[in-house]
Amino acid sequence: MNDRQKELVRILALNSNEYKQVNELAGTLDCSEKTVRNDLKEVQSFLADYPAASLIRKPGLGVRLSISQDEKSRLFDRLYQSETKSEEDRLLEITYHLLVNDRAVTLTQLADNYFVNKNVIKNDLALIARWLRRFNLELISKQRLGHIIQGGELQKRNALARLPELISSRSGNNKDILDLFPPYEVKIVRDFLKDMQHHFSVLTSEGDYESLLIHALVMIKRTAQHAPIQLKDTEKASVQETEEYGIATWFIKRLERELKMKFPENEQAYFALHLVSSKGVHHARKEKGSGVTEIVSQLISKMKRLTLVDFTTDQTLVDGLHTHLEPTINRVQFGFTIQNPLLSDIKKKYPYMFSMVVLALEELAETYELSFPEEEAAYLVLHFQAAVERLQQKRNTTKKVVIVCDLGVGMSHLLQAKIEQSYTGFDIIGSVGQWQVDEMLKQQPVDLVISTKSLTDIKVPSLVVSPLLEAQDKKRLDDFLQAMEKENHSERGLDGLVGLLDEAFIHLNVREEHRFKVVELLANGLMEKGRVTSLFPHSAIARERSSATSIGGGIAIPHAHSEEVHRSTVAMAVLKEPLEWGTEHVSVVFLLAIAKNDQHMTKPLIQAISSLSESPELLQQLIKAWSAREVIDILESFSK
Repeated sequence: MNDRQKELVRILALNSNEYKQVNELAGTLDCSEKTVRNDLKEVQSFLADYPAASLIRKPGLGVRLSISQDEKSRLFDRLYQSETKSEEDRLLEITYHLLVNDRAVTLTQLADNYFVNKNVIKNDLALIARWLRRFNLELISKQRLGHIIQGGELQKRNALARLPELISSRSGNNKDILDLFPPYEVKIVRDFLKDMQHHFSVLTSEGDYESLLIHALVMIKRTAQHAPIQLKDTEKASVQETEEYGIATWFIKRLERELKMKFPENEQAYFALHLVSSKGVHHARKEKGSGVTEIVSQLISKMKRLTLVDFTTDQTLVDGLHTHLEPTINRVQFGFTIQNPLLSDIKKKYPYMFSMVVLALEELAETYELSFPEEEAAYLVLHFQAAVERLQQKRNTTKKVVIVCDLGVGMSHLLQAKIEQSYTGFDIIGSVGQWQVDEMLKQQPVDLVISTKSLTDIKVPSLVVSPLLEAQDKKRLDDFLQAMEKENHSERGLDGLVGLLDEAFIHLNVREEHRFKVVELLANGLMEKGRVTSLFPHSAIARERSSATSIGGGIAIPHAHSEEVHRSTVAMAVLKEPLEWGTEHVSVVFLLAIAKNDQHMTKPLIQAISSLSESPELLQQLIKAWSAREVIDILESFSK
């Protein structure tokens, strides 16, 4: 078909619930009515491949395209298949259609659709299969039928919601998945969610809104395909008495009227559970549940053991964790996902704390059967990092300061702690949301407002900083504070790194296809020499599987539990070619095996390696090194 005929099909598909007059179509397409009638014949032939689609003509009314929702999705794919698809777009589309369709698809069909050979599709499917395992889904091949995904409906929806993560270079970009849904459905859901927020103020962040948008679109798609969600009676009963269930009813009824479709009761309950699990939802229970209290206590205890920092006396940390973990546990239990736009920054800026939180959560997972994704772990890092910086703060209070932050309790506490720890001369009156600023300024005199977003119509001097208080933000605050003293452990840590490196465990020109293979190579080398237990390799790979340990600058720091280490050692690999490591590419890998008695070395060691990531010249020297001895000499020179 030519471009005009494609546009004709698109118009009919987008308006499938109404008849279009031929003269109206001719005006839209800027052609004659005779041309439209001829084009309709081509369209009729084109629709032969779509059993659930047909043209309906009625005298006096015009022409209408009758088509199922599933067929409409296939039709749009076919219309634009001649457009050049990038490898990333192809991966996203193939995975999407495998997840939402219950029919198997063959290599030949996929190769024909994307104009590539079968070997390319085979490689795509292998990558997709590995990614699907994160959600307990399996991509299987049925003889003479093709490939199909096996697994639960909840797991499929969870994978759909996190589909952008399949493409590491565009991780967290919701537009990638939104482009796969019909535009009119996206618009309808967006409008209704905005109305819901206007009436009930149930969402507290852009992340909540985007997550709910995707889940609602998936709900529409799967309901149209007769693939409803299944909930236990106890799960349904737990939400039916909440205010969120009433809000969900309000939302679902409007969708039903607009889309002319009926949603099962389980979908309404499932949508309500999403609202309950929203971060900081204003309907959250005020009383502390015993289960959450116990988990908070266990988490703090494990972090104390791992970091050698006594967090138990920090009531701000306890309260903040409780507020954060109640909705978090709901999300984890029901398989809901969130996006953490600061995930990559947090992993790079706080690699030690991130590693310790992940290890602590892995231990909790065994006890409570809760698997926390790295997005949730990163938010918890903010709470513990804030607690550490509160312990380190030394300040002389002279200027009264208000912090304005709408990114949650953990981020507010972290920003406040960083300012108090890094600068003298500040008295932090409090941390408030944007809507509370005017009231705070009326209550007491304030010298300075520090905000994570631009503020207008306030008479007090205000500065905008990033939530993580980067170096450029500190420079902008120089007029209001004394010089900052920053504790630097890198020198001591580099000495420790060189002391733990052994030429026998330094591998050069390593060629492996996957980061797990690199970790296995290094871990097995330590095990064979008796430096670690036989369980260490498995523990290190499991830790890497839960969250990639890249810290930026082309460096990764895989590690495992200290209980599996006999003698503290650092193994090192310099890769022949940069290897994909989560969302980054890595050239140098340090495997940390730190014994229980040496845990005090872990923090300065990771800080030292993190400082190496900020020196691209050093990284190039390590990559070009000809021997293990030269690697050690380079690191020794850098530490002087």
